[in-house]
Amino acid sequence: MARSTPAWLRQLLLPTAVLLLVVFLDAFLGPGVVISGSFAMAAVVASVYASVRVTAGVAAAAVLCAAASGWWNDNLGTVEWSVRLWLALLLGGLAVLTAHIRVRRERELSRMTVIAEVAQQALLRALPTSVGSIGIAARYVSATEAARVGGDLYEVSETPFGVRVVLGDVRGKGLDAVQLAATVLASFRRASFLHESLGAVAADLDAVVAAVAGPEDFATALLAEFHEDETVTFVNCGHPPPLLVPADEPASDLDTGPPQLPLGLGSPGAAVTLTWPPRTRLLLFTDGLVETRDLNGAFFPLSDQGAILSAGSLDEALDNLLRRLRGYAAQRLDDDIALVLAERKVESTAP
Repeated sequence: MARSTPAWLRQLLLPTAVLLLVVFLDAFLGPGVVISGSFAMAAVVASVYASVRVTAGVAAAAVLCAAASGWWNDNLGTVEWSVRLWLALLLGGLAVLTAHIRVRRERELSRMTVIAEVAQQALLRALPTSVGSIGIAARYVSATEAARVGGDLYEVSETPFGVRVVLGDVRGKGLDAVQLAATVLASFRRASFLHESLGAVAADLDAVVAAVAGPEDFATALLAEFHEDETVTFVNCGHPPPLLVPADEPASDLDTGPPQLPLGLGSPGAAVTLTWPPRTRLLLFTDGLVETRDLNGAFFPLSDQGAILSAGSLDEALDNLLRRLRGYAAQRLDDDIALVLAERKVESTAP
């Protein structure tokens, strides 16, 4: 197996090419044209992406070339030669300092990203592949690689009253949104086992959000309760309705009743119970999915993705949907996305 090129050698290629080009131009442009003070441009290029050691090596080479240029420019020891040499030395030093600051910040960002990932895993713990008679798959996608914690949330609980799911989206971003999302999740984990009515669970969450959130903070949420009689109950608190995905028919939005206020802004609306037909899946999602645009500004056509969402396992369906979404948006996602795809497990019968 061939060895891969060392990272430091790959980092040297571009700045070395820049240095050789500038030296060539300085030596062969003709008398009266001296650009030896620009040799340190190679170190500046290296400082953008290379390590501190590579940048320092390129800076040292640039200074040596600036010193040697006195021979082919016939100005060795002159004031002009000294000024250009000191300019190359100064710019090289600044390039090394810039590389040092950049590398330090990248390391700090890397540590913060790891902390963010751990926090996100604690906030949105991994869901089992099935809860009771319901198969479950979930995904969380951050809009940015560097910041993987946001205000989108989901949770599933198997309670004495049925399998209950919450999927929500806290207004805003950053630590305030994360804290409110954590509060909503903790409240759901408690309230889902306390209240027989799903509406009472939603009212509990609304009271908690109203008590802890700021005057302009709120959270949209969709609560679902799956029953053994092939029905599902929803309480929609200002959230996009779920998508019904039949196996052989076009996908469509489920009617979860008139629009209601988000959590923290008023009493939740009434619960709505609907039939969940056999061989269908349900997609619960945050608005980042349907608000994703292509390069022409057109929204992602979620209702056209029924074939993707109904094919393969639940995990495969979500992975394929996100792959299609990223391609549609040219890899640019402007908002976090939380997804939960559910299906009722079909019990096999003996022949």
